[in-house]
Amino acid sequence: MEYNVYGVLFNNNCKTYYFKSSDKYEIDDYVIVDTEKGEQYAKIQKIANNKEAYHDLKEIIRKANEDDKKIFMKNLKDSNSACIKCKELVKELGLEMNVIDATFNFDRSQLVINFSADERIDFRDLAKKLAGIYRTRIELHQIGARDKAKQVGGVGVCGLPMCCTTYLNEIESISMNKAKNQNLALNPSKINGNCGRLLCCLCYEDEEYTRCSKGLLPVGSIIKVDNEDATIVSVDILNRKYKVLVGEEKRDVPAESIKNDRSK
Repeated sequence: MEYNVYGVLFNNNCKTYYFKSSDKYEIDDYVIVDTEKGEQYAKIQKIANNKEAYHDLKEIIRKANEDDKKIFMKNLKDSNSACIKCKELVKELGLEMNVIDATFNFDRSQLVINFSADERIDFRDLAKKLAGIYRTRIELHQIGARDKAKQVGGVGVCGLPMCCTTYLNEIESISMNKAKNQNLALNPSKINGNCGRLLCCLCYEDEEYTRCSKGLLPVGSIIKVDNEDATIVSVDILNRKYKVLVGEEKRDVPAESIKNDRSK
């Protein structure tokens, strides 16, 4: 059987997820899809050209109808109410946790609640109370600062929607060394994202910066320029240039022009 591959969007996330189907759908069609969290209501956002990887994808169950839309809208309303109720119970139980959101899946077989907390939380009493109220499976997920930002969404320092909410499938481990490799000022307001952690985009060009920085001298090194001593005051890594101070004069010098003329 030949399958088509479709990219879909869920209501609470602008990231694209891929599903397969032997039926044909159009952009902006609404569908019911099979996910690890049960059935979900989704919108077709793109039709994929590459069909090679469809074997590992879950299937689109069917095209959504007006009744499905009404169920979805009711679930949205009830999810907001569940979030408010959960916050009330958290306060009543004296739990040190911040409830971020609550989501019913389409068939209401599961209510997922995301929260953040500084420490591990014993939420068994909370789960029991919620299960008694909503008569469904309750899942409480404690998420970190990066995951919280991904759930909440927002605009990054670049002026575009945050990468984690649009296309990043996994969040890489990011170290301060990546900021140092790129000669960035180690100012938290410049190199931290909305989550308060190092920007994910520090990873994007790190490999190129590492490649271009090979053989470059650090700031403060003394070199010879036109047989005069010069001090490197800054380094343009990608263009492989130094800004040097010769006496009281600043000059731009290609790294390759002095690579065999280093004095110290």
